[in-house]
Amino acid sequence: MGISRARTGDEVIKDTLFMPKPLPKLIVASSETSADLLYATQFHVSDPIVFLEQNGRRVIILSDLEIDRGRRDAKVEEIVSLSELNKKLRPKGPEPVFKETVVGFLKARRVKRAEVPSDFPLGLAQCLAEQGVELVAKDGLFFEEREFKKAAEVKKMQRAIAITEAGMARGIEVLKASEPGKGNVLQWNGTKLTSELLRAEIDSAILRAGGHPANTIVAGGNQACDPHERGSGPLKANSLIILDIFPRDAASGFFGDLTRTVIRGKANSAQRKLWNTVLEGQKFVLDRMKPGVDGGSLQDELKAWFRDHGYPTEVKNGRWSGFFHGTGHGLGLEIHEVPRFTKTVFKPGQVITVEPGLYYYGLGGVRIEDDVLVTETGIKVLSSFPKELEI
Repeated sequence: MGISRARTGDEVIKDTLFMPKPLPKLIVASSETSADLLYATQFHVSDPIVFLEQNGRRVIILSDLEIDRGRRDAKVEEIVSLSELNKKLRPKGPEPVFKETVVGFLKARRVKRAEVPSDFPLGLAQCLAEQGVELVAKDGLFFEEREFKKAAEVKKMQRAIAITEAGMARGIEVLKASEPGKGNVLQWNGTKLTSELLRAEIDSAILRAGGHPANTIVAGGNQACDPHERGSGPLKANSLIILDIFPRDAASGFFGDLTRTVIRGKANSAQRKLWNTVLEGQKFVLDRMKPGVDGGSLQDELKAWFRDHGYPTEVKNGRWSGFFHGTGHGLGLEIHEVPRFTKTVFKPGQVITVEPGLYYYGLGGVRIEDDVLVTETGIKVLSSFPKELEI
């Protein structure tokens, strides 16, 4: 067995000198479509802008419309005026088109090679290639540190989760105020309570709380057996109803994500057993999550646990039944971001949803979801909305 020796200071300096210099990072997007841009600048902008990180310095180009707000809010070292840049690039004649501006800006900064997100605009990439600028696309998170939430980011996520819970509270409030009518259809405020109407009430509460609703799911009966079905039509008493709410906090851009399954009325024994099994399955996962645990192995254990409790995952009559989606996903500035539950070994700082579900056509679906922070020693559940079956 060899004996390692401590490296000398000269060796460390030598290695540092010969380490490849990191490529400049280039983003051309709006913060509404690019979580990476929002992360890098903490600046909300609806139109595409140019962002460059070079030698540890972050620069953005802003139009006259945005520049004063950018100087106040953007967390960057430099802001370049688009109009002044265009005057320098073309002192006389028509203003350069956007592609010409980007090319001129990069040439002025002596950028010949840059790293870009994998969804970088194709037309602009081709233009830059023609002008001798080589782009290297990066898959996954453009800023890898996004995966691990700092304390300030966790606080922002807790606000996003509070907004989510405000929407859930309104959904439960309306369901509790509804009563069964003809054909067991729920009635509320003198009209049929539909998925669309309940979703509108939930989304309105989210807006009032400071969030942007995003495709809220209100799915009852067999509709809930398709986990991403938004739901439509009348809701019925004594039927399983999935409420899956995942808004974005307008202030920070962070998402919350919460799912509850409820029945307005009375559950039968099959519905109650299904609901309790999912709740126990979620606890099975939460009890085992901690740094160093492999998410893929834990999901396999959960699937086997469901099977052993009488709920196998299989294809019946041409459709999936049982537990046939991921146990969870990373959550942050995107609703689904790195890491995937099954593709990670849990590490401190990750925020991951835990949302097991069971779905059986003819009985309905149950999904229960909470948001979890992986800590140094275990986990902290960030969401706290009550879990009730009958309301």
